[in-house]
Amino acid sequence: MVNKLNKAYKTIGEVADLLNLKDKKNGKLNTHILRFWEKEFKQIKPILLNNKRRYYDQKTIDLLLKIKYLLKDKGMTIKGVKNALNAKRLDLDELSNVPISKTDKNIRLRIIKISNIIKNLKK
Repeated sequence: MVNKLNKAYKTIGEVADLLNLKDKKNGKLNTHILRFWEKEFKQIKPILLNNKRRYYDQKTIDLLLKIKYLLKDKGMTIKGVKNALNAKRLDLDELSNVPISKTDKNIRLRIIKISNIIKNLKK
């Protein structure tokens, strides 16, 4: 696959891959999730070109990352995410999708310690 610049538009397949939206059983990309979110969240507006092919800009991809984070990682409902997006009350620091290892080393160390305790208990 050709490496595109960050500012380039990405296809629905590239975005699904970027968001790691894969079927757990067969590993295929679940692009239908993006189409569903497009219907649910009015803020998602891909550009439609040639035979209605979807192309996503970086702003839309960032929004999709946030939606995925809120739905999958934070466990929010679609209605809750809609309310959060409509109220524009997203605290970027609190709800960012940056890995823990990059945000707080103390939390990372605590998680490692807890993980080691669990592994020892299983033994």
